[in-house]
Amino acid sequence: MRNGIASASFPSEESRRRRLLFFVAASFLLGATLALLAKSPRGSPPGPPPPPTPGPTAPREKGTYGNPILFADWSDPDVIRVGDDYWLVASSFHEVPGLPILHSKDLVHWTLAGHAASRLPSPRYDVPRHGGGVWAPSIRWEGGFFHVWYGDPDLGIFTTRARDPRGPWEPLRLVKEARGWIDPCPFRDADGSLWLVHAWAKSRAGFNGILTLERLSPDGFSVIGEGVNVFDGGTRHPTVEGPKLYRRGEWIYIFAPAGGVKSGWQTVLRSKSVRGPWEERIVLDQGDTPVNGPHQGGLVDTPAGEWWFVHFQDRGAYGRVTHLQPVTWRNGWPVIGEDPDGDGKGQPVLVHTRPDAGRVAPAVKPQVSDEFESPALSAMWAWNANPGAGWFSLTARRSALRLFPAVCPDGPAHSVALQPNVLRTRLSAERLVATALVELHGEAQGATTGLAVLGRDAAFVGVARTAEGWDAVCSFGADVLGQGVESVVERRPVRSGRLFLRVTVEPEARLRFATSDDGKLFTPIGGELVAREGAWVGSRLALFTAPLPRPTPADFTDVEWFRVE
Repeated sequence: MRNGIASASFPSEESRRRRLLFFVAASFLLGATLALLAKSPRGSPPGPPPPPTPGPTAPREKGTYGNPILFADWSDPDVIRVGDDYWLVASSFHEVPGLPILHSKDLVHWTLAGHAASRLPSPRYDVPRHGGGVWAPSIRWEGGFFHVWYGDPDLGIFTTRARDPRGPWEPLRLVKEARGWIDPCPFRDADGSLWLVHAWAKSRAGFNGILTLERLSPDGFSVIGEGVNVFDGGTRHPTVEGPKLYRRGEWIYIFAPAGGVKSGWQTVLRSKSVRGPWEERIVLDQGDTPVNGPHQGGLVDTPAGEWWFVHFQDRGAYGRVTHLQPVTWRNGWPVIGEDPDGDGKGQPVLVHTRPDAGRVAPAVKPQVSDEFESPALSAMWAWNANPGAGWFSLTARRSALRLFPAVCPDGPAHSVALQPNVLRTRLSAERLVATALVELHGEAQGATTGLAVLGRDAAFVGVARTAEGWDAVCSFGADVLGQGVESVVERRPVRSGRLFLRVTVEPEARLRFATSDDGKLFTPIGGELVAREGAWVGSRLALFTAPLPRPTPADFTDVEWFRVE
């Protein structure tokens, strides 16, 4: 709020102009004089400016940030610092490209830098495998390379590396063929030996809640001998998983979440040997906050010596959003968040002083809208499976994404959620409006293109070709990752195949769809629906064109733009 002084009369326009010019000139002269006095020794003429130095160029009052720092499904985050850059990797499960890499200068503002896996390393991912693929990766820097590791619960442990985290990344390399091995994290000990800690997927291995330590070859490309179980969570820390290994001083730490995705906590183990024995402590839980299940993430420091913990919170259909917690150390144990009762177990902060990153970082964020002006598909999109030739084009029409229909598979109809050539992107806010301008081409009756919200249930608004022309349609399907399939909730004729499609997302993931011929007046269609989370992921916004029995070159959809507000 501005300070104000009451005035008995208002000055004229000319008077105000003269006063404004005088004020600007005086302020400039005063500022320049003070600057020269500050830079020059007393009694000496001002010299040339000093060379630039790293860090802040002037003292500043640190601001605050609010959690979550990323309201989007960047699940199971791990983070490192290299110099004054921070890099984060997240789970991507069946989506392709996989292993998203995010970049930040201050731990608060992030952009999506790219992906470490352009394809998943098996033909099994040429079709959607919801719940499979990339689970809980880790990222480390060593020997001039960024290394990313992840577990595929059906195939084993994979790794890749790159000189630049923006890419290119080497092809994925299978380190250990195994079933049920997940959440790997490497660790180089002081004697140069290389180790890997991992967890177990009960759905594949038949058990979980155990952390296992493996010895790796010096290059990290193979497992040596048999592993040893170093921690059994039992009833104290059920479902312990997602381990991350660190050394600080004389202690080695394993940070591992326990208690389950929705309501768990953060456990930390410590030992003076990577082989144990390990002490245990809960260092973070929900406490008296609304942040359920604050756990699973990465520990990172700043150049100023501060420590921070990045973790997720499960928000149902919105996915696992990202939080940032301060870390202090007490008697060799981390205290994460705030500790109001001083018992060493923290709870999440909702607002806190920003990390000391050395300089002011720009308020960037991951891309959420696309005008399709680039010759390459934006990293904000991921396919439902390994992409095939001829699925799309960004050059067939200038500033438009062209989607081509696939051939209908044999057998019963499938949900859009099980269609491989579907483009997916994350929900980026609790409230948002997503709009796409599409144009359906071709004469094939039943051809449909749409804007969808996909999870365990699916809903979409689209335009469909009919014998009489075109219809706007809204469809919904329950349990679409099982046997469910969408059915039409409402349809109505429209003037052409060019249509503005819109979905409005409200709190609790309530959905309202609408269409427009001109982009100005939107007519609701289909009533209110509710989104559900997917298999280990949140709901996704998606663009698709439905398969046809015999598609021709004349059958395609042009998406002119996709915008989220």
